[in-house]
Amino acid sequence: MKKRHSIHLLLAAAALLLATAACTKDELADGDRLPEGQYPLEIARITLGVEGGEAQPWGAPATRVSEKEDGNSSKFDADDKFAVQIDDKGEVGTYTVQNDGSVEAETPLYWSDRDEAHTVTAWYPATGGTLDLSDQSQSLAYLLGGSGTGDYLTPVTLTFAHRLAKVRVTPTGDALGEVQSLQLYTYTQCTYEKGTVVQGSQEGWIEMKRCEYTENGVSFTCWEANVVPGYTITKLMANNDNKERDLSAAITPEAGKFYNITLDKDKGYTDDGQGNYTVTSAEGLKNIAKLVNEQWNLGINITLTADIDLKGIDWTPIGIDYNHQYTGTFDGGGHTITGLTVTTSDQYVGLFGYIGSGGTVKDVTLEEVKIESDNEMSAVGGVVGYSYGNIENCSVSGSVSGNSTAGGVVGAQLSGSITGCSSSATVKGVTYAGGIAGYTNGGGSLTGCYATGSISVENNTTNAAWAGGVVGSNGSSTLTACYATGSVTSSGSGTIYAGGVTGTNDFGTLTACYHANGTISCPGGTTGGVAGRNYKGLMPYGGIITACYWGDNGQTQGIGEDQVGTGGTTKVDGTDVDWIQAQSVMSNAIDVWNGSNPDKLCNWHYESTDATTPPTLVSIN
Repeated sequence: MKKRHSIHLLLAAAALLLATAACTKDELADGDRLPEGQYPLEIARITLGVEGGEAQPWGAPATRVSEKEDGNSSKFDADDKFAVQIDDKGEVGTYTVQNDGSVEAETPLYWSDRDEAHTVTAWYPATGGTLDLSDQSQSLAYLLGGSGTGDYLTPVTLTFAHRLAKVRVTPTGDALGEVQSLQLYTYTQCTYEKGTVVQGSQEGWIEMKRCEYTENGVSFTCWEANVVPGYTITKLMANNDNKERDLSAAITPEAGKFYNITLDKDKGYTDDGQGNYTVTSAEGLKNIAKLVNEQWNLGINITLTADIDLKGIDWTPIGIDYNHQYTGTFDGGGHTITGLTVTTSDQYVGLFGYIGSGGTVKDVTLEEVKIESDNEMSAVGGVVGYSYGNIENCSVSGSVSGNSTAGGVVGAQLSGSITGCSSSATVKGVTYAGGIAGYTNGGGSLTGCYATGSISVENNTTNAAWAGGVVGSNGSSTLTACYATGSVTSSGSGTIYAGGVTGTNDFGTLTACYHANGTISCPGGTTGGVAGRNYKGLMPYGGIITACYWGDNGQTQGIGEDQVGTGGTTKVDGTDVDWIQAQSVMSNAIDVWNGSNPDKLCNWHYESTDATTPPTLVSIN
């Protein structure tokens, strides 16, 4: 079958006498019988019937014939052969289409009686066999069945119908420019007999044929294939890239029907029109960041439904600055984002740059992050650089580095909360560095968090600097049931404070926190097993440290510079105090904290396995 130019087609051929009779039609044999071989079957014309179209679920019904430039019709070509049989029995004749559209008998049939209204059946291809549908990139595969009525006095009009179904894929928008070829997953072969599919076989990818058509004066590029009816089609592939794409709705084609699929570029996300976005891929997450930052959709809710691989992706944080504060809810759904890499001079850096009050990020794991900023005012974190919001049940691994403030989870936390988060990332800062947060202030809270990575401050100024296993500098915030096990080191000029839990506790509260295993080192600075400094300043009150512990981290005192005198720290030396005792005291302190702060419940407790092993945190939700 070759393409012709027209919108619809009824194939017509002038009435053709297929053979010259040896006698006239009134010279009958005895009774109703006709002389054998004397009255040939005459075919007046052949047509390809226009059958009702069907489009599921992508658009309005369309007419299905087959292959023309406009995609709406087809015709027989010269030398196409089809078979014919009278009353579905007896001999089978073969007829060949001529250049002018007429037909010529190659193996003619003859009428044997003068009965009226015989049924004549026909089919294409003329013989049975196996039809290969796997590569239709150059021409479509066809299977046709036809029928008509006639007698020895009446020429027959044969009307053919398609016994395969047609699937067309029309790329739109950005997808059009990216599609070079399309593949459809269905049967790649079928056996057939008398123009009817007997059985489909060999599931696999069919290579579709590129086509063009015009609709309402608009030209479209598309891809088509004829397929075996009855096989439910659920997926396609583009450019042979081995990436299966699921259809929005499955198709179970019927013979003679047309199915048009509009192929949009996968944005990687969907939205419900109510500000709720579902992300399914790395491209989708990148597009969402663009949507937030460039279109000021700062309060949308984002939900991951799959693990995301950001390796090789040029990442722009969601919520890039003060004027673009993300205030929606990001729900990771327990999924993992791998390979987030940012090397920049931007100020606010992480998966998120800036989260405003009420914004929430929860239930996501970040693995193999590499986040760096050389901005001298930078706030860098694995999850978020600068936050007034709430960070819940997030985990980070990899490395985080900033030229000012750096934290494994959050660079700077101003009010809001960090709950149930952990980090094994290596964290490096110049002014502030912490395993969970580089800097906290404004009455925020950290609860049930822990860090196991190494923390370092390399101060290159004459100003003060702070490093802590959990928080670099804790200002006016509450740390409850938090611990660190990594080393905390510092170097450089200026006054430096380093502590196992926090470098400094400025008017803040530490309850049931500890540091173990790693070392605290700050040559020429001020160090403490729990806090480098507990700060009072000019206020009549200062930091409060209760039931906090440190293990063998090279320190002899829990607080390096205690301006307050609360002294709520104890060293675990394995003789007078062990980790079982520490766990008991810390858990009791958590309960007391709950009782005195009923509006700030702590759903975390410590569990110990033995006296020499530091306890771990367990959620009691």
